[in-house]
Amino acid sequence: MNPADPLLKILACPLDKGPLTLLTAEDALYNPRLHRRYPIVDGIPQLLPSSGEQVDDTEHRRLTSQ
Repeated sequence: MNPADPLLKILACPLDKGPLTLLTAEDALYNPRLHRRYPIVDGIPQLLPSSGEQVDDTEHRRLTSQ
């Protein structure tokens, strides 16, 4: 998945239904509001609530400063 992918405009967090940020270096999607990261496996976003992982404050600051 790349930043210009039109799919990014319609993908939403399964928990708060808000937009997600693409983390290209980590091949993941990130919800900065809930501090949750969702993996992209073989080009397919894994957007089940159980697929997301909680990110701690230190990691959140690192991800949002990129």
